[in-house]
Amino acid sequence: MPSEPQPGSVTRFAPSPTGLLHLGHAHSALFARRMGARCLLRIEDIDATRCRPEYTQALIEDLTWLGLDWEAPPRVQSRHLPEYRATLDALRGRGLLYPCFCTRGDIAGAIAAQHGAPTQIYPGTCRGLPPGQAQARIAAGDAYALRLDVARALAETGPLAFTDLLRGPRRCTPEAQGDVVLARKDVPVSYHLCVTHDDALQGVTLVTRGEDLLEATNIHRLLQALMGWPEPLYAHHPLILGADGRRLAKRDRAPTLRALREAGATPGEVRARAFVSPPGTNSWTLPARTD
Repeated sequence: MPSEPQPGSVTRFAPSPTGLLHLGHAHSALFARRMGARCLLRIEDIDATRCRPEYTQALIEDLTWLGLDWEAPPRVQSRHLPEYRATLDALRGRGLLYPCFCTRGDIAGAIAAQHGAPTQIYPGTCRGLPPGQAQARIAAGDAYALRLDVARALAETGPLAFTDLLRGPRRCTPEAQGDVVLARKDVPVSYHLCVTHDDALQGVTLVTRGEDLLEATNIHRLLQALMGWPEPLYAHHPLILGADGRRLAKRDRAPTLRALREAGATPGEVRARAFVSPPGTNSWTLPARTD
């Protein structure tokens, strides 16, 4: 695993303010800062149903306490919706998006009906819906999402690949993700679109993030190729695991930086805990508490 900054590279730490930061976030932030000659902060708060302004303020306070600062004010995605909509409109104008009216129940039923299906991906139920019928349903107020027609997109781009500094060259297989959602009523633009748009806009040359997002890179490379955006390098780092062997997550009430600070931990102690790397493993495991 590279331990030195990549010369001239621009990285970013891009948390979603859906809760307080925990040690897994601290690791991601420190890893990005270590790998990049320059490191940016981005607030990915597109999901208005889960993100909260108070969490944005809290994460900035926690990162400052941890000893991290940033060259520029953070980019806050919710302030840039028109830019993302313009990208959606461009893709839709090229016939690469289609409206999908399926509910989660509809999709689950369609997948279940595909006996022996090798993957559990969206089966493309609405892909062939006649345009007139789709427009009539939209006009009637039916809820819908916008999906990317991955097969049609790949026909434009041809085969794709990317380089991960920790894993080497990798062939892209976006078809394994199915026709992903790029917008829906409650979230007007998806993570996939916003993150690739912003990486290009901000000049990010090295994307550092957890290995749980490795498969998402297949879709991100497809969007980059479709939009003519630069191809960055990637470094998907292993995740910090709790004592139970599971990755730290907000929903599991992972130890937050705020709680550690209130318990008397110093920034140096938290930084050390966030970088425990047992030899010969591909994940970080939290050491036993000594306090």
